[in-house]
Amino acid sequence: MTRIVVDPITRIEGHLRIEAEVNGGRITNAWSSSTMFRGIEKILKGRDPRDAWFFTQRFCGVCTTVHSIASIRAVENALNIKVPPNAESIRNIIMGIQNVQDHVIHFYHLHALDWVDITSALQADPARTAQLAASISDWPLNSFTYFKGIQERLKAFVAKGRLGPFANAYWGHPAMKLPPEANLMATAHYLEALEWQKDVIRIHAILGSKNPHPQTFLVGGMAIPVDPDSQNALNADKLAEIGGLLKKAKEFVEKVYIPDLLAVASFYKDWAGIGAGVGNYLSCGEFPDPVSGRLFFPAGIVLGRDLSKVLPLDHRKVAEYVDHSWYDYSGGQGKGAHPWEGETEARYSGPKPPYQQLDTDRKYSWVKAPRYEERPMEVGPLAKLLVAYASGHTPTRDAVGFVLKQLNVGPEALFSTLGRTAARGLDCLITAQELPTWHAQLVDNMGKGDLRVHTGEKWDPATWPMEAAGYGWHEAPRGALGHWIKIRDQKILNYQAVVPSTWNASPRDHKGQRGPYEEALIGTPIADPNRPVEILRTIHSFDPCLACAVHLLDTRGNEMVRVTVK
Repeated sequence: MTRIVVDPITRIEGHLRIEAEVNGGRITNAWSSSTMFRGIEKILKGRDPRDAWFFTQRFCGVCTTVHSIASIRAVENALNIKVPPNAESIRNIIMGIQNVQDHVIHFYHLHALDWVDITSALQADPARTAQLAASISDWPLNSFTYFKGIQERLKAFVAKGRLGPFANAYWGHPAMKLPPEANLMATAHYLEALEWQKDVIRIHAILGSKNPHPQTFLVGGMAIPVDPDSQNALNADKLAEIGGLLKKAKEFVEKVYIPDLLAVASFYKDWAGIGAGVGNYLSCGEFPDPVSGRLFFPAGIVLGRDLSKVLPLDHRKVAEYVDHSWYDYSGGQGKGAHPWEGETEARYSGPKPPYQQLDTDRKYSWVKAPRYEERPMEVGPLAKLLVAYASGHTPTRDAVGFVLKQLNVGPEALFSTLGRTAARGLDCLITAQELPTWHAQLVDNMGKGDLRVHTGEKWDPATWPMEAAGYGWHEAPRGALGHWIKIRDQKILNYQAVVPSTWNASPRDHKGQRGPYEEALIGTPIADPNRPVEILRTIHSFDPCLACAVHLLDTRGNEMVRVTVK
């Protein structure tokens, strides 16, 4: 038996440690441990509920808008506030472009190097690369001159010895299967996506005043005025600029991201049978219609990979367990707590950080273990698309059918690392294609003379009940995000956030059930225990964000632990 420790997992947000046992070339057991503590919920107690969104978006430097909207929705739910159509449309555009940008960044900059060998691109024939690219897309940059220029830039980069983001990867690994030309194409688009993403996210600067940490969210609506004829408001010129950026986003996704995804996946079809995980999926749905409130992506639960039925989502069935987490509940071990009753109290008080003496048989993570009716649940784009697919959502069914046909695989391929990666691309595609509709709804409503962006209702705390409780769901790029709030005497009594990576990175629970990361690693083949790229492939397919799940910082910058394969 070989014990592999990967700490930290890089190309993610935050700090994650994975331990795995390998027998006969495959993983037979695994543990997911986050080595940071989060205490922002404690900071919120006693504050004005209308300010909560401003604090919660500081959970993470990337996942900012998602915590803003979930927090706003939690307070609005508690106080029974309905926002005007313009505010809902603006929120949909902000959250939609966040989704699209995030997925593109994940594919190229966080996940691609698990499949793409940059060094191999140095041996590619640029002419053949241009032929390959032209065969899968009519993107205007698919030319010999373009790819030759990228290869020369890459050679000069390597010659200087300053490899930057390419410095530490498993180049030449036997699990890498792409030919040199495909590697060069992917490398070119890696660089191109860096420029693209900083342009399209300007929508956040227009609608949110800045990015990250937009400033215009507000309980009851948005804090950005709309007036087609005013230079100091969201006007016709700014709406036209947003429309152009949405077109640019859609074209890149359709002509670069999706063709690249299919090209890379075609060389790794064996990963359609690896990384299935717990088989239970939870999605809270997203993008409410500005008038009816009906969600574009439906919410629901899929159990046991059974796509014949979708169960309704009920937030009251969510509970978090801490039997293998560095917390204690006042109710004792083996007892779950609904987020309204959740506690964020650290158990560990020893002289050294607890991950220096990680004991996987006992408590081994700062992440709690969320469960739905005592079941571990995977959240994320795969869960989102499976729920939508099983619900008969036409755009999802069409997109999934197209990809399965292109790869010549069956629906069972969705339950895998490859399926998880493909689902993220499809989620991005569907959202990019729908964003112009939400933009048109905003333009149309403003054209009718409706310029309301805030309800004004119940803004005065004197109108609130003495006690209130609410929850807010948001289907973030990484999956179902929930915020729960309790209010007493116009102040926050308790606040808990259950983020996507809390669901997916959870340790074992009171029943010994593995969390989704842990379960997805079981059975994964390991070609070289000293370079376990296969672990990275499956873990990165979830797009972890441990900065959202937990927080801890060594202000002195000391190296706390160094691990090697035993």
